[in-house]
Amino acid sequence: MYCDPLAEFRDGLYLCFERAGDALMNTADALLTETAARSLPELSLSSCFERTWHSLYEAFADAQINRSHLQRLFAAFAPKPQPGQRLILGVDASSIARPQSQTVQDRTYVSASNLPKGSKPVVAGWQFSSLCVLPDTPSSWTYVLDNQRIQSATTAAEVAARQLTAVLSRLSVLPQKAGTPLLLGDGSYGTVTFLNLTQELPCDKLLRFAKNRVLYRPAPPRPEKPGPGAPKKDGAVFLCKDATTHGKPDAAWTGTDAGGQTVEVVCWHNLHFKKARTLTVSVIRVTRHGAADTKRDPRVSWFVFAGQDLPPLETLPSVYARRYSLEHGFRVDKQDLLWEQVRLRTPEAFQHWTDIVACVRNQLCLSRDLAAARQPWERKDRPATPSQVRRAMGTILGQLGTPARLCQPRGNSQGRAKGAKVKKAPRYKVVFKNSKKTKTIV
Repeated sequence: MYCDPLAEFRDGLYLCFERAGDALMNTADALLTETAARSLPELSLSSCFERTWHSLYEAFADAQINRSHLQRLFAAFAPKPQPGQRLILGVDASSIARPQSQTVQDRTYVSASNLPKGSKPVVAGWQFSSLCVLPDTPSSWTYVLDNQRIQSATTAAEVAARQLTAVLSRLSVLPQKAGTPLLLGDGSYGTVTFLNLTQELPCDKLLRFAKNRVLYRPAPPRPEKPGPGAPKKDGAVFLCKDATTHGKPDAAWTGTDAGGQTVEVVCWHNLHFKKARTLTVSVIRVTRHGAADTKRDPRVSWFVFAGQDLPPLETLPSVYARRYSLEHGFRVDKQDLLWEQVRLRTPEAFQHWTDIVACVRNQLCLSRDLAAARQPWERKDRPATPSQVRRAMGTILGQLGTPARLCQPRGNSQGRAKGAKVKKAPRYKVVFKNSKKTKTIV
């Protein structure tokens, strides 16, 4: 069994843990191997965790992780694109619901899914921005490049722009033939704010676009004898929801999807926003005649492309479909890797836990071709899933060992001093983000 990349990754990972590294490494190994654990204390029962259960909470409270080195490590072992293909990245924000945690700081109202009809689609909690390498086909095999909490004073677009700036500088080792990376994002990132923040980055962007957006064509040339007043700064208006303003598309393609249904893709180039006239984008409309025309399955979808190398129009629907791998990856993190189940009081401690979950996910990606444990009823002709690879990680780690040092007993704690009074933990209200980027306590 060739485990050298995994062993090198684990050695580098241990060096990123500058404080409480042994306990953090044991926690990561326990999370890798204990498929039946459903809570943080249950991970302490693993043979990989040589400490007592309360050492878990102490580790995340006292930990110090060099996130710059961690990002560099993730980038060094990221999957490389196939010859002749480009690297496809995806960015999205995922919510961690904490509605009853009044002692937790910096909670905001985040989106909530799968609620009963009529319920408010928001809940108090945290939100994390994930930047990942997407697999060739939509699946849960996403590789995490960075995972960072969106604080109440920032937005998802600002955090994603910082992540992309830091990661691209570390992915510069890609071969020149791979071309410019392509970033996929949903409608939260198809805004003039995010496009402005990432305008100078060496990365193309294909993002969902709201159907009520307003853009403009280039300004007409100034006449030889201009009249009074300033020259026009914008050309004809382009309203996505008004077909009379579209004009003749610059490119178009019509074909069929895997189900034999007709698909139309049309594109308009050289458009800009009034707030960013130096930023030139392309607007793409995809019409799927076989769609149910519901919120989850729209018939008409709009996209915006910013960059130099627009993929062929016939490949755009399948290329963007790879973004849905992020949703599958979040499901694995929350259902199998206990990302949302762990209750830690401070945002810093939960950021450390999020980093551990990302480390475990990337180790699963590096172990994808090593082994997989399938149940008798699971099909053998399908690619292995992260859960199946995770079942075999006990055998793999048994061969590799761990870079963590052995636990050193330190005796029993003296306990709380006699007569000490324990104060109640402070309570914090939820921070409400309004449209003007000012936060209000409610």
